[in-house]
Amino acid sequence: MKKYQVFIISFVIVVLVVAWGLIFPDNFGTSTTNAKDFFSFNFGWFYLSLMSAFVVFCIYLLFSKYGNIKLGSDDSKPEYSNISWFAMLFSAGMGVGLVFWGIAEPLNHFVSPLGIEGGTAAAADFAIRKSFLHWGLHPWANYCIIALPLAYMQFRKNRPGLISSIFIPLIGEERVAGPIGKTIDILAIFATVAGVATSLGMATMQTTSGLNYLYGVPQTNLVRIIVIAVITILFMISAVSGLNKGIKILSNTNVALCGILILLGIIIGPKVTIFNSFVSGIGDYLSSIVKDSFALDPFDGSPWYGWWTIFYWAWWIAWAPFVGTFIARISKGRTIRQFIGGVLIAPTLGSFVWFAVFGGIGINEGLQNFGIAQEAIKTTETALFVIMNQIPMGSILSTIAVVLLCTFFVTSADSATFVLGMMSSNGNLNPSAGLKITWGVIQSALAAVLMLTGGLKALQTGSIVAAFPFAIVMLFAMWAIMKALKTDDAFAKTEKL
Repeated sequence: MKKYQVFIISFVIVVLVVAWGLIFPDNFGTSTTNAKDFFSFNFGWFYLSLMSAFVVFCIYLLFSKYGNIKLGSDDSKPEYSNISWFAMLFSAGMGVGLVFWGIAEPLNHFVSPLGIEGGTAAAADFAIRKSFLHWGLHPWANYCIIALPLAYMQFRKNRPGLISSIFIPLIGEERVAGPIGKTIDILAIFATVAGVATSLGMATMQTTSGLNYLYGVPQTNLVRIIVIAVITILFMISAVSGLNKGIKILSNTNVALCGILILLGIIIGPKVTIFNSFVSGIGDYLSSIVKDSFALDPFDGSPWYGWWTIFYWAWWIAWAPFVGTFIARISKGRTIRQFIGGVLIAPTLGSFVWFAVFGGIGINEGLQNFGIAQEAIKTTETALFVIMNQIPMGSILSTIAVVLLCTFFVTSADSATFVLGMMSSNGNLNPSAGLKITWGVIQSALAAVLMLTGGLKALQTGSIVAAFPFAIVMLFAMWAIMKALKTDDAFAKTEKL
């Protein structure tokens, strides 16, 4: 029983939360929304300061004397090639979100920018800059804060692959094995289940919207259930295949499909606008990153930052346990410098390219016909297809996007079941197929039930509320890894001299 204590408690909490949402949906939605608004209004400064601290901390480690320490023994080698490693971490870290928001977010900022007239060239610049901010260094630094110390403790110190293991340098193994450590692991499991379930639900809605828009497939509950069922079967097969087959192959496929979409987007879309958006967007992002990272408008009272930046920062924190644990698992044998360069810099550039291409296409259409931009953002899940319908060969791009959505969908669910299996089996680096299937069924059932009852948005909001205590966990994670690095064998002897 003690072996499965974390699993049982986590399962019960998830069931109780879902039951609350099903039996009292209005109360659940109101409660989570009020809590989210409370944290956004009263602790927006905390989220912004913390996420910025993550970026500074990661850049410091990148260039520090600790950069050559390996995440493993001194003679260990990476398990995966650079391409496969990047493909897996990128698929887990962004995945469905890029397809879902790639056109929708820039268009939202273009139509309703902060303090600027919508539909103008200035609004277009604002849209690209803010999209780069929300999908740039900050989310990936956030993942590093969990992934790096966890990989260090797993592979260099041979500790269990649990979030709680990060805190052994601070509070010792005995306390980590007790109620404090169990609470951290349970919170991580809940955040993972809630975050992934809502993403699966959103991906299902966008997939069915795309099928309806492209091929006239009705958007009924039956169709949505069929989509979830098919995807569940696919990721179950992948989960049983193991990390080196299922997730690796799917992640490589994702990157290939992303590359095809980007290439076709550049060929078919407004090339000069896309290239200019990329170059100018990076310039605007870098020149304004300090100001934008701490912007709140304290005297204006605008809710914009609560709707977007603060919401995103909390959302990325909610995803940190899942993505961080997965990235840690696949990063054995890399140095800290290689790790941060691969997790922080490379995916950020990949996101910039994605938003420059598809945000550029969407905004270009909006500049020509502002009504199209307004129409596209009425329903977030159809924004991609509305814009693609305006350009030559857009139906081909839309079809590839639906396929990519499904493969990202499968990869995210597969990665999540793998991580949940690790978290609920005392950090086992290769959890049993039965445990992975159990969590897979729970995730899919949760996504289906909440989607059909209208509770996805409420659960998404709830998981963001749960991110607040985990943000404090991450603050201490930085302290823990620094304490561990200072006493690492590579420096212990030097420090004594």
